[in-house]
Amino acid sequence: MSGSKLKMLAIALLAVLSLAGLPSAAHALDLSTAKAQGLVGERPDGMVGIVGQSTPQLRSLVEQVNSQRLERYRDIAAKQGVPAAQVQAITGDRLIQNAPAGSYVMDASGKWIRK
Repeated sequence: MSGSKLKMLAIALLAVLSLAGLPSAAHALDLSTAKAQGLVGERPDGMVGIVGQSTPQLRSLVEQVNSQRLERYRDIAAKQGVPAAQVQAITGDRLIQNAPAGSYVMDASGKWIRK
């Protein structure tokens, strides 16, 4: 494996691991529950999105999670000297690959699919 591929793999691993430690939203509905219920899913850009009908509670949850993720992506990108979009894309790919069966993920065309 080339040095650049190893660096990208390290960036992705760091991003995925750091996202696992993000605090849950202080709402009745947390990210894990929303994913398990099929209300939100992982996107290719490393963010989460609302799969079906939106509610104020879901919008608030998604905005909070995405804000935290974006901050983390920017921090990782700055430390690694790469664009944040690159960190997002690598992490998004990993999150989609590691999403459990039955959860929703967004494909490259922007369509939600159930794994």
